[in-house]
Amino acid sequence: MAGVARVKSDQPRLRADAVRNRERIIAAARETMVEFGAEVSFDEIARRAGVGNATLYRHFADRHELIHHVTLSVMSRIADRAERALAEEPDAFTALRRFVHDAVEERIGALCPLLSDGIDPAHPDLLAARDRLDAAVLAVMGAARDSGRLRTDIAVGDLMVALTQLTRPLPGTGCLDFDKFVHRHLQLFLDGLQAPARSELPGSAVTLEDLRRR
Repeated sequence: MAGVARVKSDQPRLRADAVRNRERIIAAARETMVEFGAEVSFDEIARRAGVGNATLYRHFADRHELIHHVTLSVMSRIADRAERALAEEPDAFTALRRFVHDAVEERIGALCPLLSDGIDPAHPDLLAARDRLDAAVLAVMGAARDSGRLRTDIAVGDLMVALTQLTRPLPGTGCLDFDKFVHRHLQLFLDGLQAPARSELPGSAVTLEDLRRR
């Protein structure tokens, strides 16, 4: 991808305090990018993280490197949510329901368009994180389908499109409290996923490959 820097993955082991600072910076970057866009100033990210600018630059040389690690963090956290839901919930559809609501908290609808142009999609770390996330979501949906409670005419792509659309911030300032409605609308969507299906969907089930096809 033109203009995207290659990010090294062989970073030295960090001290505990440095690890905490790095995690605070990534968390602050996630929050501020949702609020202000991917071009939010490093000053604001450092202020939100409670660190100095010099500390931020010691961890992340430029915006591309920071966006790379924010993307990894989001993918890892969503995969964690899917794996925990499947491991901890006794009912497979309840695990799917829990994962969907949990994934909203990661703001994937807001972050996906912000981060997509600032990363190298062929970077080994990102490929590994994507594979783990794909496997985790596929496992949750597969278990729900095997239980007989998930309708059979949808695929992971359908779920990810809905999650992205339902959690994408609306433009302008007239809907500042939009977030408070998201879980309500997700619940309606989840009810529509349950078997037996009450209608026939147009088209075919959307796969992850469909989403990535340009």
